[in-house]
Formats: sequence, structure tokens, C-alpha cells
Amino acid sequence: MARMFRVLGFWTLVIALMAFAGDMYEFALLFFMQTAVFFLLGYLNFTEKTYLLMFWGYMVLAFLGFTYWSVFEMGIPV
Repeated sequence: MARMFRVLGFWTLVIALMAFAGDMYEFALLFFMQTAVFFLLGYLNFTEKTYLLMFWGYMVLAFLGFTYWSVFEMGIPV
């Protein structure tokens, strides 16, 4: 399971580099931070249950943040 967090770190790094190349600096910074956290978690050797709980917590926060941003910050087109 620890390898999966390193794989997530790799893909978030790829997304961050593409965003940085596309001049989306805030987006790239967000993904660079996620990359650092995923690589750190990938080398801490927690139990599988701990990794699953952290992943689901991350997913809940990500979906709540995405929903908040898309509804309240972007607004509804008229």
C-alpha cells in the first residue's frame, strides 16, 4: 500500500509539472504540495488500514473542496 502513495506522488508531480508549464501557478503549487505529502506518506511504512483511512480522508477532503469551489467560488453561469 505504501507504493500506491508513491505512485500517487508520481502522478501528482506529472500534473503539477504540466500545470506549471501551462502558466497555472496556483494549480501547480497545490499539486506540488500534494506530491510532497504523498511521497512522505509513502515512506513512513504505516499499516494497510492506516493507509486506507488516510486515503479515504484525503478523498473526502478533495471532493468537499472541489464541490465548494465549483458551487460557491465559480458561481452558476447565467
